[in-house]
Amino acid sequence: MGKKKNISKLDILTLYMDWVSENQIKPNDVDYFCEEVVIEVEDFYNHFKSLKKVEKTIFNELFKNSLEVLNESEEFLTFDNKNKLLSLYFTFFENLNLNRTYVEVALKGCKNQLKSYKTLSSLQKSFMAFVNSLSLTESILPIDGLEKLQSNIINHSAWIQLLITIKFWLEDTSESFEKTDIFIEKSINTSFELIENKFLKNAFDLGKFVYKEKFQKNTD
Repeated sequence: MGKKKNISKLDILTLYMDWVSENQIKPNDVDYFCEEVVIEVEDFYNHFKSLKKVEKTIFNELFKNSLEVLNESEEFLTFDNKNKLLSLYFTFFENLNLNRTYVEVALKGCKNQLKSYKTLSSLQKSFMAFVNSLSLTESILPIDGLEKLQSNIINHSAWIQLLITIKFWLEDTSESFEKTDIFIEKSINTSFELIENKFLKNAFDLGKFVYKEKFQKNTD
């Protein structure tokens, strides 16, 4: 059988996912993978530097695809921040469900090691950029000079929440992963309740007042 010609980036991603899903293992090196799927090694390197890069790209593309689908909906664009994040979660996890066999193999061994999700590093950047676009800091503590710190805290907290949800989903044995849906809704609702909590806002208002009175006056 001759080598496949005109191989695109998407072709490689699809071939990799199909091969991993079918064989229930990840290929050891690029040469072996290319031989298995009948493509030229040179064609692979035209698009990717390594198999690790392929894996990172796959999860990022699943996320980007989820966001693109939502952005095509006029209704989604009218949602408040909480419902935008909920919609993204549900759409992204539906994509994961459709590719669960691959995802389970790709993340095998990571279930109890959240810090080892290096495969998700590209996804992390895209997800945190989306969370940052929601400007959630505007609902919390508007202190001049602390916006970046607050944004970093929120973005990283949201990322940890997503990792925890992925871990929950990997271990979910309920029908149609309905427990994951419940977990998503409850965890997102809880997060936004904390952000929008009036007691916290009052405490933050007090903190803002003290900050301005004590710290800003000392620097004038």
